[in-house]
Amino acid sequence: MLDQLIIGFDKALRTVFAPAGTVRPVPGGDLPEAELSDEEKRRAASLMRVNHCGEICAQALYQGQAMMSRDEGIKRALEGAAQEETEHLAWTERRIAELGGRKSLLNPLWYGGSLAIGMLAAKFGDGVNLGFLAETERQVEAHLKSHLDRLPEHDLRTREIVVQMKVDEAAHADTALRLGAVELPGVVKAAMKASSRVMTGVAYWV
Repeated sequence: MLDQLIIGFDKALRTVFAPAGTVRPVPGGDLPEAELSDEEKRRAASLMRVNHCGEICAQALYQGQAMMSRDEGIKRALEGAAQEETEHLAWTERRIAELGGRKSLLNPLWYGGSLAIGMLAAKFGDGVNLGFLAETERQVEAHLKSHLDRLPEHDLRTREIVVQMKVDEAAHADTALRLGAVELPGVVKAAMKASSRVMTGVAYWV
């Protein structure tokens, strides 16, 4: 148990404070930089800060869920999804820098809260654990779709990153369903949406 705590603490520090790495090429990385106004750059950077913050939360959720799950197959699925989320961290972090923005100042807070939620979800059994994962990914996918509506049409470098993230999130939801995710009660889904709105609203500015 002590070993798991040490590993978990190390993951938390790396996720929140260390630059993330990626195996896959950054989507849109070979495209030319668009001519963006200062307002367009600020908007794109703010939206990518929200997405980066969302990936911080995803890492914490997966860590908490994997830590509490007793099923090795589910643990591996969560770890695989977390690896892709790490790539998303790297992509959004790089794009934020290119746009002259900054990451959320509250990332340690978001991480801690999401870790606790992930551990709590896993306490209700693997079906609910996977159901929470599937619903999270559905909401993130919808959230990314809304960002595509708000990003400048000609900012192809940013848009390509968001499109690929959206594809990956949908795949994670499908994986959770194949592994036996149960449908969550409507009140739980509503609470998840409400907490997500708080996080995204604050992260857009802070």
